[in-house]
Amino acid sequence: MKYKDAIKKSMEELAKLDKVRFLGYNVNRGSRAYGTLKDVPKEKCIETPVAENLMVGLAIGMSLEGYKPVVFFERHDFILNSLDAIVNHLDKIEKMSYEQFKTPVIIRANVGAKKPLTPGAQHTQDFTEILKKIVTFPVYELLNSKQVIECYSKVKNFENSALIIERRELYDCE
Repeated sequence: MKYKDAIKKSMEELAKLDKVRFLGYNVNRGSRAYGTLKDVPKEKCIETPVAENLMVGLAIGMSLEGYKPVVFFERHDFILNSLDAIVNHLDKIEKMSYEQFKTPVIIRANVGAKKPLTPGAQHTQDFTEILKKIVTFPVYELLNSKQVIECYSKVKNFENSALIIERRELYDCE
């Protein structure tokens, strides 16, 4: 199974859960998260403006109301704009609330591909190691289809957050 197909299948499985919603730009329009949400019902997808901190803030609020949001970042470069919400709020809510609140947010962060055409240095950066160091919740780096299926199967039942690193250059790989 191709890497992209494994992600698509995983998103379809997540979409079966009543309280899962997909957030981001190009999740309901355009590429629909590079085609990985193509067969996810549009009513499960919330198109946001290009406002990454807002996307994570919205996901935090939704998770506090019982939803399980899946936030999609087309490229790692864009996740930098959301680090305040991720590092200072999403990562700390459980501790700050003395474990009263949990925020089961799944973040999909895609490392941009340099082939077939490079979109430039500002769209292909890889912040995986930095992200692993600045949050306490799990950060998973998916390098093959098997890892994709295993990881998304695991996190769909999480009561806490997870950040999942996908690699656009692997989408056509087995």
